[in-house]
Amino acid sequence: MDLTTLLGLLLAAAGLIGGQLLEGGKLGSLVQHTAFIIVVLGTMGAVMVQSPLPVFLKALRMVRLAFVPPRLEGPQIIDQIVEWANAVRKDGILALDARVAHVADPLTRSGLQMLVDGFDGASIREAMEVEIASREHAEKEAARVWEAAGGYAPTIGIIGAVLGLIHVMENLADPSKLGGGIAVAFVATVYGVALANLVFLPLAGKIKSAIGIHTLRGEIIQDGLVGIANGENPRLIAARLRGYLRH
Repeated sequence: MDLTTLLGLLLAAAGLIGGQLLEGGKLGSLVQHTAFIIVVLGTMGAVMVQSPLPVFLKALRMVRLAFVPPRLEGPQIIDQIVEWANAVRKDGILALDARVAHVADPLTRSGLQMLVDGFDGASIREAMEVEIASREHAEKEAARVWEAAGGYAPTIGIIGAVLGLIHVMENLADPSKLGGGIAVAFVATVYGVALANLVFLPLAGKIKSAIGIHTLRGEIIQDGLVGIANGENPRLIAARLRGYLRH
């Protein structure tokens, strides 16, 4: 669990609610289910119009990465690659054949299979670069769904405020309802701006950070397997791969 995501959301909510209470406002003034429905459903509808369904569904699944980000596990990956490199130096490339089926990660398994099949380092690098770039592109497309939601939400909030003001104008004959009606109308704007800047856009940024971890992990694996294919010394491979983790 990434505590910074959870604490950040709680801190943002505390700031909004605390500011409202310090100004003498009522908490109930910020709780308007109609405005919430307009903003959330309107924003999701706009995003669905923009995005293909598979991309939208992938974006929903990737929300968990903001709360449970992937672990790089760099030292473990390097140790595994060095172990493979030592096995190749000792028993030849076919020593890895029996290990391919036990590799869970699809990218690693694919690269290891190419290594066993006798592909040279340049071919392995080219194939893995395509796979890494393709996965990164697909994941960034899903992250952009939340960026789009951050762009639409404030505008949908304004639409909700206008709808509320229309309702207020319909009740001009009763001045006692005007103040409260206008306050309710502008809650939709608060929801739109708050969701965009405190939820959707930060969520997109956190997901992009997780995508960066996926990409870095893939690059480490690619570089290590290419080193084995090129017959490099395991110690040299390990030293180079540790450079990915220094910063």
